[in-house]
Amino acid sequence: MKALVTGAAGFVGSHVCEALVSAGADVVGVDCFTDYYARDIKERNLAGLKGRPGFRFVEDALQTAPLEPLLDGVTQIYHLAAQAGVRKSWGDDFRVYTSHNVDVTQRLLEAVKDRRIHRFVYASSSSVYGDVAAIPMREDAYLQPLSPYGVTKLAAEHLCHLYWANFGVPTVSLRFFTVYGPRQRPDMAFHKFIRAALEGRPISLYGDGGQTRDFTYIADIVAANLAAGDRGTPGAVYNIGGGSRVSLLDVLALVERLTGRKLDVRREATQKGDMRDTFADTSRARADLGFAPTHTLEQGLAAECAWLSGV
Repeated sequence: MKALVTGAAGFVGSHVCEALVSAGADVVGVDCFTDYYARDIKERNLAGLKGRPGFRFVEDALQTAPLEPLLDGVTQIYHLAAQAGVRKSWGDDFRVYTSHNVDVTQRLLEAVKDRRIHRFVYASSSSVYGDVAAIPMREDAYLQPLSPYGVTKLAAEHLCHLYWANFGVPTVSLRFFTVYGPRQRPDMAFHKFIRAALEGRPISLYGDGGQTRDFTYIADIVAANLAAGDRGTPGAVYNIGGGSRVSLLDVLALVERLTGRKLDVRREATQKGDMRDTFADTSRARADLGFAPTHTLEQGLAAECAWLSGV
């Protein structure tokens, strides 16, 4: 097995690279270190990979990088690179999202349409659902994203499907539901909540706190990626969720209990593009991938607290 992992220096990408290398795969990781958050954080994500046999890192932008050398001998592609963030995807920044999330995906698919590869795994998002889908969300629900970010993730999903339907590219799309755990991006809620608790700083809570999410621990996301790259049904889409629907108020109470610190919560208006609720129906992933979440929210949050505490 030889894998190409895009977004290799990111939160999910670095974990997937480590799992693949540990499983004996040859891995080429590529990342362009976008300025969405600090480069030194991404460098630390890669620290455990550099120098390991079977891993090679390439710093380049997929919009312009020569793809032939990256794809040479590749059997699996894990396309995790993307411009993240719902709230920053409005206005002029939208072109950044279309470039990183749509154009790059099309360029990769075009590059492999005449190659024989085993699987092309695309990292999608629960953001494609919007607020019209029934709970729990099923892959065949009507999709109406609420944010420009969600629109770009759905557009890339459609590209994966049409390259499967027209050229036989064995694409598999995974809709991640709110990933958390060690190395979580600094703009994400759990990272902010835990760090604020540890440092005694106030936090902003957007909306009434009653909104719910299906939080998914990073190890479960990694397991789903590896399973999809091995035996995911070509052309299929799978929900990957943590298995429980929890409100943000309950999350804050759990953070306080795990850290032993009281949070100073400042209420803010609901942000445009934020979904009210998410909860994944993962029966399709269970049937095809053998997917089953292995970490409870309390276990996963404790691991992220330990990581942010430097324990």
